[in-house]
Amino acid sequence: MWLYVGLVALVWALGWYLRDRQTLASVQDKHVFITGCDSGFGHMLAKRLDRKGFRVLAGCLTQKGADNLQRTSSASLRATLLDVTSSESIQRAAAWVQAEVGEKGLFGLVNNAGVANPIGPTEWMRIQDFRQVLAVNTFGLIEVTLALLPLLKRARGRVVNTSSVLGRLSANGGGYCVSKYTVEAFSDSLR
Repeated sequence: MWLYVGLVALVWALGWYLRDRQTLASVQDKHVFITGCDSGFGHMLAKRLDRKGFRVLAGCLTQKGADNLQRTSSASLRATLLDVTSSESIQRAAAWVQAEVGEKGLFGLVNNAGVANPIGPTEWMRIQDFRQVLAVNTFGLIEVTLALLPLLKRARGRVVNTSSVLGRLSANGGGYCVSKYTVEAFSDSLR
């Protein structure tokens, strides 16, 4: 029996290794739009994809965040202001992305913008606390995806939605877990 377990583990590890060794032939003409690039995961991902040669289009909430990202990246990284709680801001960003990618379409969309606070016992929360988190983590993510879906389809692109284990297991009160559950459900329906 242990021989079979060992063989399965070996085949699994080999498959994992080979999968991770796969690369795209050319990434220079692949545009990836990332939301929430002022700091954190979005900032790090934008810089990493830029170093790998992707054409990174970064959505930042603040001008300071956009300037900082562009200053520390290559000239091919482009940043725009994006407030995912504003339909007008999302439409402006989508038009900007359209102008940047042209007929090629969008290779990837990374919905990373998010907030966690306020978090606490549910009885301490007000409805506005839930709305504030859901506006960014849920409705912003959905609206950005819908606005860019035609460009993604054109390039047969992919959508990556940043979620959390708290999208499967509620560990606290407030809107964060609720918002991440909806991100999981939206991702499943989009798939």
